Amino acid sequence: MIGKKQSKIKPSDSEKSTSRTERSITERLLSKNIRAFFKNTCRASWKRARKSLKSKQNTSEYAYKEDCLNDLLELHQQSHIDLFYGDQAGFSLNCVVPYCWQFPDEPVYILPQKGKNINVFGLMNADGNELYTFDVKGTINADFVINSIEIFIDKIRKPTVLVIDNARIHHAKVFQEKLELWQNKGLYIFYLPAYSPHLNRIERLWRHTKYYWLKPSDYQDLETLKKALDKIWSKFGFDYQIDFSKIKI
Repeated sequence: MIGKKQSKIKPSDSEKSTSRTERSITERLLSKNIRAFFKNTCRASWKRARKSLKSKQNTSEYAYKEDCLNDLLELHQQSHIDLFYGDQAGFSLNCVVPYCWQFPDEPVYILPQKGKNINVFGLMNADGNELYTFDVKGTINADFVINSIEIFIDKIRKPTVLVIDNARIHHAKVFQEKLELWQNKGLYIFYLPAYSPHLNRIERLWRHTKYYWLKPSDYQDLETLKKALDKIWSKFGFDYQIDFSKIKI
């Protein structure tokens, strides 16, 4: 009959289920084919994206200082100078969650805690077998870094270059006023190009310490953490090693 409303046929529950299953299979196959295309045809790999400051770098400054750093490394390898890398790092009870062996039904937990940090200024040689550290429970400022460097100067045996980044305290007036005095004592400061922490070898020391060498039990309290750090610093180059032989810079 003209004008009569046609009734809609509703799909049954089994038809709905079949339709959902078909869509799911199609999506999985499509996703699998896309992954295969990227992997086999485009030679792409599925992995975590990395943070990078490269877009902020001055390319000409970076290239120039990279060449200078290579020259310094060569002089160091020829024993004409000693080359050290300096930087500061903070260690707190609210830690980076480390990797550790965990057995069935024996999960390892770390209690999140808030409190003071142990801040460290370190100087490590280019070979990764000589390390000097200076720690403080407060903030690291220019005066603290200056005092640490002046203690270090008494230990140098030949002309020494200290590579540091462009942190504000490294450009403070009181710090700059020391440069000529330090040069007269055989210590020269080399500033890395801006936004280039990967060129500072001591950054690897901080990363290894936080992710591999500190254990969950080391974060019980600040005193326990300090003892663990002191142990790592004192045995660095022996029980705790980083292989720099395959690193170009």
